[in-house]
Amino acid sequence: MSGTSEGPAPAAHPDRPVVTESEIETSPRTEPPSGAPYRSVFAAAPLAMAVVDREGLVVSANDTLAALLGSTPDALSGTVAADLVDLTSDARTWHAYREVLRGRQARLRCTRRLKRPEGRSVWAQVTVAPLPAGDGGGVLLSVADVSARHELQARLRHLQMHDPVTRLPNRTLFFERLSAALEAESYEQSGTGRIGLCYLDLDGFKAVNDTLGHRVGDRLLAAVAERLTRCADEAGHARAGTPLVARLGGDEFALLVEDSTGTEQLADLAESVLRAVQAPFDISGQRLSVSASIGVVERHAAGTSPTALMQAADTTLYWAKADGKARWTLFDPERNAHRITRQALASTLRPAIERGEFTLEYQPLVGMEDDRVHGVEALVRWNHPQFGVLTPNRFIGLAEEDGSIVPLGRWVLRTACRQARRWQVDHPGEPPIFVSVNVAVRQVWDSDLVADVAETLAETGLAPHLLQLELTESAVMGSAGRPLQTLQALSDMGVRIAIDDFGTGYSNLAYLSRLPVSVLKLDGSFVRGFQYEDRDTAAQPNPADEVIVEAMIQLAHRLGLTVTAECVETSAQATRLRRIGCDTGQGWLYSRPVPPDRISGLLGPSGVQAGCGKP
Repeated sequence: MSGTSEGPAPAAHPDRPVVTESEIETSPRTEPPSGAPYRSVFAAAPLAMAVVDREGLVVSANDTLAALLGSTPDALSGTVAADLVDLTSDARTWHAYREVLRGRQARLRCTRRLKRPEGRSVWAQVTVAPLPAGDGGGVLLSVADVSARHELQARLRHLQMHDPVTRLPNRTLFFERLSAALEAESYEQSGTGRIGLCYLDLDGFKAVNDTLGHRVGDRLLAAVAERLTRCADEAGHARAGTPLVARLGGDEFALLVEDSTGTEQLADLAESVLRAVQAPFDISGQRLSVSASIGVVERHAAGTSPTALMQAADTTLYWAKADGKARWTLFDPERNAHRITRQALASTLRPAIERGEFTLEYQPLVGMEDDRVHGVEALVRWNHPQFGVLTPNRFIGLAEEDGSIVPLGRWVLRTACRQARRWQVDHPGEPPIFVSVNVAVRQVWDSDLVADVAETLAETGLAPHLLQLELTESAVMGSAGRPLQTLQALSDMGVRIAIDDFGTGYSNLAYLSRLPVSVLKLDGSFVRGFQYEDRDTAAQPNPADEVIVEAMIQLAHRLGLTVTAECVETSAQATRLRRIGCDTGQGWLYSRPVPPDRISGLLGPSGVQAGCGKP
């Protein structure tokens, strides 16, 4: 190539290294020595050097540079210096080099990969610095072979970026690749513009580690890594591009699919991984079996961040484990929205109690013989500022998990007792009605429920027999120790204890006789089986349901208990329940849950009219 280096800047070559800002250094003009001694040192120096004029042509080169480039000093004289050491491969280096040639007191240092005549490549550090004007101007070009240092850095980077147990890319390299794949220039120019991820966790690995030791566990991880790599290679043969397999830590692995083609591709990969992992492993003379749970995410790369993708994968992996393990689960935006809502509710539960966002509604408990309101069940509602009115099934489980059920339950107890006492005062001529309050198991364990009830009754003036506490069958059956002592103390106080949803749990009828229980509330599933008595209707009752309900009512009465039927929705159901001896009914036939002022209108000799609660 002839001419000077002052021509137009060539386009950057994609296979050549590009200098970074940190590699271009600017400093004041250096002043190397001049004269005969300098020329002698220059010629014999072990550092490869050349003097370059302001036009970018080599004026003289020493033997070391000539040997490095496989030429002679004379042959190098007059050549374009930038071409010798690849300074034209990218615009930034080219611009910095020209600044030095123009004498703007700039110094250039960059690293280049040079190819030697025998075909071997060397990594060289190229430095260009101005010469003093007394030596004719120009610049001094020096080239240092840094291949050994570069190779050491490469080995250190490999060690830093790979897991020593499985030799797979580690978490750092995985996120580096993931971040690069999600950069706009990476997917806008070519490919599908999509990205997929299989995030897996080994089921049963902890048991292997705990029983056989970490050495066997590490060998198992290495064997799993080999199978995952094989799955990725097979997927790469079938489609363009091999997925990246990485160990993210512990027994967690990831397979990253760049330019994915859709969920079907990720599903096929997840299925092959499941089969590969489930096959037995022979480790240290032992046959081991594990499985994998896999969270699968596939989406457009645009608008996705590494954090968002990993959060989705982690959530989906949790679903796979929760759904039974040894399976893959695809990310579901609707299910995730429900999870986010659940987290939002959990985080605001306790503050909501303090802000007074909860209210109570009451559903009548009606006598089957006289159709009068004998009592009401207090049902809590959450007036959430964002999600509207929430029923208990949306938040009671959360409250039990984080312990906020204790302050919430205490508030419900006091509010309900205060309201029951107010009805009693407002309707002195009517028999007082009792109020039934639901109690969670955690309230029995985590609070002094007996003291709370005693304090509430004393504060409100409500008689103990007008308070009924409801616990689920699963919570009451098998109670021993503190729960049983608590129930007994409450019963001794005069408070009525009811078993809610009776007939759906693991009933121990012999144990039932020893519990301080006064009321059984039959689960609504039995009542729904009654259907209608009308012969002209197509829906027929289930005789077995009626036999079971009748037997439970007779058993309860023999034990001195009263029975309440839940979910009574038709007059026909009420008639049949009355005929087989049920004491009270609760359901939409009588009333939906209503505010306290509506209950006042139902008190009195007229009682409730059947059907007033139907929509």
